[in-house]
Amino acid sequence: MNKNTIPVGPFHPLLEEAEYFNLVVDGETVVDIDIDIGWMHRGHEFISEQKTFTQSIYLVERICGICSTSHPLACVHAIEDVDNTEIPLRARYIRTLIGELERIHSHLLWLGLAGHFIGYDTLWMWSWKYREPVLQMFELISGNRNHYNMLRVGGVSRDVDPEKIPGLTDVLDMLDKKLIMIAKAANDDPVLRSRLKGVGVLTHKDALDYCAVGPTSRASGVPADVRKSEDIDAYSLVDFDVIVLENGDVYDKLIVRVLEMLESTKICRQCLEKLKKVKGPILNNVKNISAGEGIGRYEAPRGEVFHYVRTDGTNRPIRHKVRAPSYVNIPTYAASCVGLPIADVLITTASVDPCYCCTERSLKVVNKNKQPYQIDLLKLSREKTERIRRETYGG
Repeated sequence: MNKNTIPVGPFHPLLEEAEYFNLVVDGETVVDIDIDIGWMHRGHEFISEQKTFTQSIYLVERICGICSTSHPLACVHAIEDVDNTEIPLRARYIRTLIGELERIHSHLLWLGLAGHFIGYDTLWMWSWKYREPVLQMFELISGNRNHYNMLRVGGVSRDVDPEKIPGLTDVLDMLDKKLIMIAKAANDDPVLRSRLKGVGVLTHKDALDYCAVGPTSRASGVPADVRKSEDIDAYSLVDFDVIVLENGDVYDKLIVRVLEMLESTKICRQCLEKLKKVKGPILNNVKNISAGEGIGRYEAPRGEVFHYVRTDGTNRPIRHKVRAPSYVNIPTYAASCVGLPIADVLITTASVDPCYCCTERSLKVVNKNKQPYQIDLLKLSREKTERIRRETYGG
């Protein structure tokens, strides 16, 4: 066997952000892959511990531009979990509406890029054309096309104007027609099927073993979805299905996302109908947060995002930890990429919709001889958490 290595990254045309993959190949076949994270770090968790709760929401909104509702939702869920804060019903519907609109625009962005990566630029232009009205809906509701600033501890910051609901519903009706068109095109196009069918298979067992989340796991027959398993926001009050397919290949990951968008338009339409009828406040004006700890989960477009917050009774978190879905989805490459031709590896890595800026939590550290210096970040994190626990509770 004549093995060679091919470096992909940390800067590569397929990588929107810095990441590094070292492919071990035998001819054109990948026989091993080394995933090397840690090429950038913006210090969100450390900065959050120096901010007020409201400022932390602004901060985590900027962990990822495409998930700029998902991270704040998980963050406020964690803060609200400390005191089991009640959320007004109208605010719950608004949160769900914004979250599902984000899912649509995120999946459309990914779908366009996926088409572009395989040379199917018609799919790219379709997807981004129909994503534009979704961004305009965000602007109509929040004033922003991105970073919507809609979340607050105890509710939301802005109401939805009832006079705008008919126009928003018209956009959803248009989207349904276009998404069905895209789904039919994906199903009928022989080139797309031959290019993606059977490529980059993540088996059901591997999806479980690697703790994959989101469309990455649901395309492999794992029906995991925080919107169904947790009583968050208004998801228990609306009707929708969790899309699950069985083949685990790149094609099924595409179809899962297209069908999920149709479910999202259904959820958004129900939320808008409820907002016509449900009156009342949009914010439970929380005065302070007790000392304690809370966890927040949300089903981001890429899968479960998790926030942990520890508080000491002041107006800021003293510990804030984030786990993004790409952190567990990226390691699945070791199962789905080995055995593939080099040309298929790049579309397989793209199929999980990786977000490296969400994932990164460390920088590489080298000594004066340019040799890697090992730092046990997990140990340091546990020691700091234990120290804060003793300072807060004693003992």
